[in-house]
Amino acid sequence: MKRNVAMPAAFLGHGSPMNALERNRFTEAWRAFGASVPRPRAILMVSAHWYVNATAVTAMARPRTIHDFFGFPQALFDVQYPAPGLPELAEEVADFASPDFVGRDLDGWGLDHGTWSVLVHAFPDADIPVVQLSINALKPPQWHLELGARLARLREAGVLLMASGNVVHNLRAIDWAQPDTGFDWARRFDEHARAVLTERPGEADSLVAHRDYAMAAPTPEHFLPVLYIAGAAAAAGTPAQVLVDGYAYGSLSMTSYGVGCACPETGDALPGAAPLPDDVPADETNT
Repeated sequence: MKRNVAMPAAFLGHGSPMNALERNRFTEAWRAFGASVPRPRAILMVSAHWYVNATAVTAMARPRTIHDFFGFPQALFDVQYPAPGLPELAEEVADFASPDFVGRDLDGWGLDHGTWSVLVHAFPDADIPVVQLSINALKPPQWHLELGARLARLREAGVLLMASGNVVHNLRAIDWAQPDTGFDWARRFDEHARAVLTERPGEADSLVAHRDYAMAAPTPEHFLPVLYIAGAAAAAGTPAQVLVDGYAYGSLSMTSYGVGCACPETGDALPGAAPLPDDVPADETNT
């Protein structure tokens, strides 16, 4: 299925899973993004929460909604995102990713909260097929950037390429007294990332050499998704653009980026990112 104009690509910073239940300036920006783009044939999502030692893609017709966290309110566990899958897209992903091997996951995974916590806002009807791509933990940043560039060709086939994570994500450094601000190191890294992504996205893998990277991404899974969008931008020969920005609790960046899209402004009057419940451990693997 060819289109005259490539579908957009976007990185949305999901922060807390609680954003799935909230209406704030970040979720409103995600809603505006979803409402402003042409209806895609399908969505290919790279989520921070499928971080494994392999490259795989969901290939089932009906992916389950995964609640991959603990200690949150029951209302969050009740959320379902019953979007269909698209097994044929799994085959296309494998073709475009060549020569790298992509495994087909028929029943092991589904749609985790990195995916549905943003899609419940961007595409609330859950009627667009969604396929999720794992992040291969064994590969270096440059590999992820290059894979994003190869997968960008799917945009010409009506596929919306999306990624979900946070450019700055250090839960162990959270300061509840700073709900809408960022530490100096978080700001430095986020601002440098913005300069790279909006000016020279093909160099986004160099961000791991920044002096504040170790604090901004003590584990890499939330950072790596943005490299897929940077790769798509580099492949298109166009910079990424900021859709919405801001900080949460000192050590989270909620900056979101788009490629080939114009997201309407939503204003700053709404509150910031949703908090984590007080009794949720600061465990990088669960939020």
